[in-house]
Amino acid sequence: MNHRPIVTLTTDFGEGSRYVGAMKGALLAVCPELTIVDISHAVPHQNVLQAAITLVESTPYFPPQTIHVAVIDPGVGTNRRILYAEIDGQRYIGPDNGIFTCLADRAKPSTMRSVENTKLWRCGVSSTFHGRDIMAPVAAHLAAGVEPAEVGPEIDDFIRIPLPQAERVANKIEGEVTEVDSFGNLITNITTEMLADVPRGEETRICCDGHETMGIFAAYGDQPPMTLIALVGSGDKLELAIVDDSAKIMLGVTVGTPLTVEW
Repeated sequence: MNHRPIVTLTTDFGEGSRYVGAMKGALLAVCPELTIVDISHAVPHQNVLQAAITLVESTPYFPPQTIHVAVIDPGVGTNRRILYAEIDGQRYIGPDNGIFTCLADRAKPSTMRSVENTKLWRCGVSSTFHGRDIMAPVAAHLAAGVEPAEVGPEIDDFIRIPLPQAERVANKIEGEVTEVDSFGNLITNITTEMLADVPRGEETRICCDGHETMGIFAAYGDQPPMTLIALVGSGDKLELAIVDDSAKIMLGVTVGTPLTVEW
């Protein structure tokens, strides 16, 4: 079955930004039959790490050959490269600033190219809006059938950013909050694998910024409203939540805050 080509957008423009509409216009001007999907426009401004996490947690669920355009680009207008990548059956366009680090850690890129063919760009490129004038048109041309080899030369190096790593020593895991989702849940870098042999009962204590809870649960509803709860979320990572409320607001915890699991 033939499907309409899909392009997704992930940016730090902010919800309701007119820049999102401009990018969609640039896409549709080249390929009117596109299906455009907004993944998020609420990535914290210029936060490449949060963008990298957003991409790895969302894009693998799309149909193969979906094109994902990511514009979290504090270096726009400088000599930083724009990349085209194929990773685990998905296609990506974004700045070479570490935005593909998490994806490349999960699966080695099968293709990586520097986007250099100006024939695929808009006429008159703004030095402050490469998302509209370069990335969106290139994505639309690819969706319309242009071969990836036409976007530019293959490369074998790209920028990676350091990722915060959780560590386990004896009966203790030390990690940190790496993301706050739209519900205010505090998502950490402690994975399901690290918790494989950790007891889930009250003998296990989770501490974060002076706040403490006992046990690791399966669902938010396993505890009463307004209770601090630890559980493994849909991204297979440990998270802290306040049942029926925002842990971010109630606890005042932000990204980067240390968290420990002890048993």
